[in-house]
Amino acid sequence: MTQKIPVTVYAESTPNPEAMKFVASIMLLPVGVAEYHNPEEATNSRFVTQLFSFSGIKGVFITANFITLTKESDVDWYDVVNIIREFIREHLTSGEPVFDQAPSDDNPSLNRGEETGGVIVMPEGEIEQRIVIALEEYVKPAVEQDGGAIHFKSFEEGVVKVVLKGSCSGCPSSTITLKSGIENLLTRMIPEVKEVVAEEG
Repeated sequence: MTQKIPVTVYAESTPNPEAMKFVASIMLLPVGVAEYHNPEEATNSRFVTQLFSFSGIKGVFITANFITLTKESDVDWYDVVNIIREFIREHLTSGEPVFDQAPSDDNPSLNRGEETGGVIVMPEGEIEQRIVIALEEYVKPAVEQDGGAIHFKSFEEGVVKVVLKGSCSGCPSSTITLKSGIENLLTRMIPEVKEVVAEEG
């Protein structure tokens, strides 16, 4: 018998009008991120499959203590946000697991980015290491606050490639954030960096 634990969940809007962040008072995924683009990908989570059954939900992103849901543009958050928030709260309070089996490296929905077991795995090059440290310290907290995630992918000939996930993926304002915020920060801190570009996760 699963033990009920009191859990609070609140909804928070993100810069992406199609994405809503649901923050829980408990940890859901301590390391890495899990991202699903359709219910068929959610082979390790009945909970995620159920989230897709809500009208218009087209993406589920889970990391740390929050879930970011992305919806179709013809659905209004006003109509569904309280129902979904209550569903998430009920599920977490019941003590039922978020994942039927823990996400693993061979699960395509899980992307650990630069993290393994809570430890940042550093790339070999010195410039790459400085980029990862800058992203972790200055960019990652702000991106998570907006319901997303950012991962370093590569650095070549002055160009940093990053992967944006969660609410940041497909967000209209993410290009502005990328160029005015992240690119400005990295080019100022690391002179070898000339440009930052994003790839779909």
